[in-house]
Amino acid sequence: MAEKLIKDMGLSKAMANVFAARNITTAKEALSLTEFELMQLLDVGMAEVSSALSRISEIACPPYQTALNLMEQRVHKEDHGGHLPTGLKGLDEALCGGIPFGVLTELVGPPGIGKTQLCMKLSLLASLPTAYGGLNGHVIYIDVESKFSSKRMIEIGVQSFPDIFNMKGVVQEMAGRILVLRPTTLSKFTESLQQIKLSLLQRPVKLIVIDSIAAIMSGDFAQGASRQNLLGWHRTDDLSGYDSHLVAALGINWAHSVTIRLVLEAKSGQRFIKLAKSPLSPPFAFPFIITSAGISLLNDYGTELKGMEINRIHQHGHSDIINFDGKGCSDK
Repeated sequence: MAEKLIKDMGLSKAMANVFAARNITTAKEALSLTEFELMQLLDVGMAEVSSALSRISEIACPPYQTALNLMEQRVHKEDHGGHLPTGLKGLDEALCGGIPFGVLTELVGPPGIGKTQLCMKLSLLASLPTAYGGLNGHVIYIDVESKFSSKRMIEIGVQSFPDIFNMKGVVQEMAGRILVLRPTTLSKFTESLQQIKLSLLQRPVKLIVIDSIAAIMSGDFAQGASRQNLLGWHRTDDLSGYDSHLVAALGINWAHSVTIRLVLEAKSGQRFIKLAKSPLSPPFAFPFIITSAGISLLNDYGTELKGMEINRIHQHGHSDIINFDGKGCSDK
């Protein structure tokens, strides 16, 4: 609206001509000057300048909205825009139905805590038929760090949805709906984005997963011991020396672009998934385990969080917690 032309704003012909003669043609140019500056530049009285600015502001500036109106609009969008259920009852209730459509959702946590497990479960849910609680759509999975395992994903599907995955041809159909891209460089990742644009036109894509954005933003798809530092993790140790935590550090701009943030952590021998950021829910933490069926909550009521615990990421002891019924599946 700032680039809207003054000549189209309903000013008197004489006043519009004065603005044009001084090469002030858009609302932005007029509103960037004070009334006194316009008086001098246009060589007209204060009353005429004030009247013209009021008219320009009325048309160019968006109308005000109350906080109540904004809240009602957000709630309506969340309720009617659709959600991708996570299959974790307590978390879905806290999210008012699941992960909302059309927003950026971030999973944060130390290596091996279960982020990829959750990404694969969400991919399955997005591709499942609606009759089974899915979205009946396609998924684009950008596997930057080569963590995606089709074998593990099928195992999660068979264990979570035995009725449908034991049907003939279903495994092939579900697997065919998940497009996996594995860029090895930043330029290849950019090419993947172009493929996404084409896929969005050709298929009913319901979910896009990038695993992980941190590796891309590091500027290098690093491996080995230096990986943790390159990904932007900041580690701190408390005074007792018995616990430590990480803080995600991808920058302020990134942090503000995220609508939903889920933090996966381990503390005192137990894994937790925390709803650290949501426009509609207070922060909650739910204990979980990883089994052959993927991530499962130990309870659905959770614990409300306050203060620094909301964004703090504990990592103590998580490598010892494996609940795969003795099958020794990958813990990532």
